[in-house]
Amino acid sequence: MSIVRNITGIAKGMSITFREMWQPTEVENYPDGPGPMRGAVFQERFRGGHQLQRDENGLEKCVACFLCAAACPSNCIYIEAAENTEEKRISGAERYAKVYNIDYNRCIFCGYCVEACPTDAITHGHGFELASLNATSMVMRKEDMLVPLPAGKKQLSEDAELAGAAK
Repeated sequence: MSIVRNITGIAKGMSITFREMWQPTEVENYPDGPGPMRGAVFQERFRGGHQLQRDENGLEKCVACFLCAAACPSNCIYIEAAENTEEKRISGAERYAKVYNIDYNRCIFCGYCVEACPTDAITHGHGFELASLNATSMVMRKEDMLVPLPAGKKQLSEDAELAGAAK
């Protein structure tokens, strides 16, 4: 009885294999698909490359509190803080991150930095093409991660500089 059950199990598995052999192959249209994601489909919880967010005025949300760097288990975040001035305002608080680097050679995409941030300045985006053969290009700088300003909106510090130059 046991031998007959084993043979029927093998025959059932082989019938599925032979049936799938003659079906057309379904592939995801990744490299050539339409749109910015080129055919890739992600879940909402996907943790891609990091993004530094801006507030509604176009100022950076990061206040250089160093909580993300303290929460990082792989110690891949490096921050240098600087003070805001009235002439040059980068963020809405007293300080801003003059230097904000994430070393993707070490990052494990755990999301602790996102959870630790009190101002929601750092988030995970959906960027997934992060591979490189050059290890030095894997250090993402603030300029690489900063979300661009919306079209037609200028940062307040740029407006102040333009107004100062016009006087």
